[in-house]
Amino acid sequence: MLLDAERAYRAVAARDARFDGCFILAVRTTGIYCRPSCPAVTPKRRNAEFYPTAAAAQSAGYRACRRCLPDAVPGSPEWNLRADLAARAMRLISDGVVEREGVPGLASRLGYSERHLTRVLTAELGAGPLALARAHRAHSARLLIETTDLPFGDIAFAAGFASVRQFNDTIRAVFASTPTAMRSARSVSTTAGRITLRLPYRPPFDAAGLLAYFRARAIPGVEHVTEHCYARSLRLPHGEATVRLEPAAGYVSCSLRLTDLRDLGSAVSRVRRLLDLDADPVAVDGFLSADPVLRASVLARPGVRLPGSVDGAETLLRALGHDLPGEPLEHPDGPVTHLYPAPAAVDSPVARALADGALRVDVGRDADELHAELSAFPGVGPRVASYVVMRVLGAPDISLTGDDIAWRPWRSYAAMHLDAMTLRRTA
Repeated sequence: MLLDAERAYRAVAARDARFDGCFILAVRTTGIYCRPSCPAVTPKRRNAEFYPTAAAAQSAGYRACRRCLPDAVPGSPEWNLRADLAARAMRLISDGVVEREGVPGLASRLGYSERHLTRVLTAELGAGPLALARAHRAHSARLLIETTDLPFGDIAFAAGFASVRQFNDTIRAVFASTPTAMRSARSVSTTAGRITLRLPYRPPFDAAGLLAYFRARAIPGVEHVTEHCYARSLRLPHGEATVRLEPAAGYVSCSLRLTDLRDLGSAVSRVRRLLDLDADPVAVDGFLSADPVLRASVLARPGVRLPGSVDGAETLLRALGHDLPGEPLEHPDGPVTHLYPAPAAVDSPVARALADGALRVDVGRDADELHAELSAFPGVGPRVASYVVMRVLGAPDISLTGDDIAWRPWRSYAAMHLDAMTLRRTA
């Protein structure tokens, strides 16, 4: 990822929040790194450095700004736009694969050697997989420190640290603070058994469109949708969970109930992908509104998002018509009472392939390879394959109609507008 330093500095000087999450500003004289829109005094150009990721800034010895909290911003839209090795790795790292399987597991999923993967990530992102995972752990730890009353030892292991000492050292290195000081300064309230977070997004945000999409496809017991809220169960790596999502101005309120706190980072990553919170709606809307076919829809529904996925296997099976709830939750959460069935509980060739690992549908897959594999699988076909790739990978340029070349590179978003226009005509 090559950064244009002069353009980046202009964004910092303008405190342009559209670039938050797209790159990191580091200030040589203070030793801190910030989001581009940090309200602090703009540093002189000669004192400013720019990094593609927080991990790269941390590896260079910078610590996070406590005023602007540079990790509490939408992620870079690059990881959905790009389909290369670095982007696939970042999606898996955000899902906690390094914590669960180590760097060997990450490399195996991506189909490359550890050495090659480390070389590519360091060249592209300024940090290797361990440093990127460390930044992810630090972010998860900060969330737990500020939103729960858990003992710090429990937080350390829940966030993926090998020891309490490693946890304390990382918090001091990244945030120039201690866990105790960070907790005493928090301004959020906690609720027993729940973790409530604010998930930021880049405005505008068509929350009503997403809620309508989920409502039309909701499975009773697994999901519950109202005019202002979406709730559902989650099958996460270490156990079951439930989530309640309520859009607000500038953020989505995310209330999680987890069986195992080690799943916090994975849950947040999956929910952000479900709601497409890292998208750049200004870029999408600016391009699509120039087309006379879509202009009225874009103006009527600015900030359309792609409905994503919290589980690739579930998305594929639901696309094939398997829409019944699975086993009941151990702890029902209001109207959310069941999980979606695990592939092993579904009787179909696709489900059996998913259950035994012969077919893998996750965020680490290459879009073209996954599309080809699904298209060739009996009973799936190209159209379902396109739909699954769009939702699971958040791929922004998937053709669902075959005659939409003019809308590249945002054909997936164009398809959402076309669907809405069709519904309005038939309503």
